Amino acid sequence: MRVVLLGTAAGGGFPQWNCACALCAAAREGRLPSRTQECAAVTGNGRDWWLLNASPDLRTQLTATPALWPGPGPRDTPLRGVLLTDAEADHVTGLGELRGAAGLKVYAAPPVRAALAPVRAALDRYAPWEWADTLADGGFVLAGGLVVTAHPVGAKIPKYIAAQAPRPVGPWVTAYRVEDLASGGVLVYAPCVGAWSAELDELCAEADCVLLDGTFYAADEMGTAVRSGAGQAAMGHLPVTGPDGTLAALARHPGARRIYTHLNNTNPLLDPSSPARARAAGNGAEVLDDGAELLL
Repeated sequence: MRVVLLGTAAGGGFPQWNCACALCAAAREGRLPSRTQECAAVTGNGRDWWLLNASPDLRTQLTATPALWPGPGPRDTPLRGVLLTDAEADHVTGLGELRGAAGLKVYAAPPVRAALAPVRAALDRYAPWEWADTLADGGFVLAGGLVVTAHPVGAKIPKYIAAQAPRPVGPWVTAYRVEDLASGGVLVYAPCVGAWSAELDELCAEADCVLLDGTFYAADEMGTAVRSGAGQAAMGHLPVTGPDGTLAALARHPGARRIYTHLNNTNPLLDPSSPARARAAGNGAEVLDDGAELLL
């Protein structure tokens, strides 16, 4: 199984266009690498590729990744579809970039598919796609020899849906377990985690690699970094540090490669020379740049 980290930043990217915090300033000055919004691609055979989320930066990400370039025919593409973890804008906006590509298949949990009904109708006017339930019993098999199961990891409802009534009921945020039938490699992909659970522990215990939510380093990070007064900055995202943070949870699984993604622009993990990055590394966790590739 081959995995490409197309983007590793949280919503807004890094630097964020309207933020003048110290980290964003360092990125604009070229002292820290810029990052596009979180998205990954996975394949089991090198020919059939599946996107994990659809970033607003998707066009740039596809152009920067030769394995995802079109061909050999004028309109041929190695993309077969998309697996959505949730309905957040920074994970679904990129679907619009794929409009007109016939035969794609999009997997999502029932409330996410329901919330995206207007988007689905609009995209189907360009080319019909198949929309499938990720939570179907037994999981599903992707072209290329990958077996996938989805697992609820959060209940956060996007802001653009929160005011709607009635709202779809069910798990809004899922993680994916992706297994390569040929190699036996197992990837756990969980860029948004609202609560750690025994089920997530079990998934990490049998994984070769975990791509995990690293949105906030600390629970009070937003208010500290940009003086916004945000009291619930980490709502919907477990922080990396703290007694219930993900760094401590990941330490229970030293057999897996542990990589943080979906990094907010205020997160000190963005700085390779920071004490935060050193602490993460000391606990066996990594932060990789956009474009990094993994083999499982």
